[in-house]
Amino acid sequence: MNTRKLGNQGLEVSAVGLGCMPMSQSYGPADEGESIATLHRATDLGCNFFDTAQGYGPLTNESLLGKAFKDRRDQVIIGTKFGFRFKDGKQVGAERASRPEHIREAVEGSLRRLGTDYIDLLYQHRVDPAVPIEEVAGTVGELVKEGKVRFFGLSEAGIATIRRAHAVHPVSALQSEYSLWERNLEPEIIPALRELNIGLVPFCPLGRGFLTGNAKRAESYPPEDTRHNDPRYQGAHFDANVQAARIVFEIAAAVQAKPAQIALAWLLQKGNDIVPIPGTKRRVYLEENIASEAVDLDAAQMKALDDALGTGKIAGNRYPDWIMATIDR
Repeated sequence: MNTRKLGNQGLEVSAVGLGCMPMSQSYGPADEGESIATLHRATDLGCNFFDTAQGYGPLTNESLLGKAFKDRRDQVIIGTKFGFRFKDGKQVGAERASRPEHIREAVEGSLRRLGTDYIDLLYQHRVDPAVPIEEVAGTVGELVKEGKVRFFGLSEAGIATIRRAHAVHPVSALQSEYSLWERNLEPEIIPALRELNIGLVPFCPLGRGFLTGNAKRAESYPPEDTRHNDPRYQGAHFDANVQAARIVFEIAAAVQAKPAQIALAWLLQKGNDIVPIPGTKRRVYLEENIASEAVDLDAAQMKALDDALGTGKIAGNRYPDWIMATIDR
């Protein structure tokens, strides 16, 4: 697999990464054996960029990666995140915790669960309005000097926050939702990232599964599945979004590819500074996702996708209101 650079500090990763959250029951029951086999298969195929977080599980996803990569640490680049509050092994709603002492405590926990002595890419999971971003960036900078962290990232941060953080310690990557399904970064944030030479790591590049062609209505999923509460999977929103996504399936049929591969190919052709991290817990989907690098969309197909799924064409918010409130814009 080809590689791409995120930022200008030396972080180079596979063009397609792997989002590991689905391996910890966010999208149905977990299967540790298949998850580990998927992680190993990814490295065999040249995918070396793996995304996890303290909050996935919570606290169990990092341990899964630690177990899977015990003998492969030098082959992988691991991104993880801090920034939420936990009590008795559970996340405390949307409460955030990014004071310097909380960051250091979170990093020590992540290092222990990952079974490593350094984190490749450390993100603030969500901006904490109670803590100046300069303090956050400064603390991560100290951890970089200490060798516990290699690169600094932000997640779902707005332009002002990104600029202020970058002025204190270089930000290598912004992780935010970006896909055919969600275009909110295009007007302002992507231009700012390119001005500052910061890479983009889009999560949910397949619209939480909607762009794979296998989506069902929200009520078809169990309550513990995130899609059960996803506004875009509900009622009239679902019906409208099925129609909007039809172009993806039509182009997939035309080029003899999977719909998910079209969605990922579109992202990959949006710029060499973009590294999507489609999430899966199964080898078959991993292999399909990685093969998207070989799918070449022509200018007419890119325009058709842009036009059919542009801003305002998708019905419903991308999150329930309480999660939307954590996004820094």
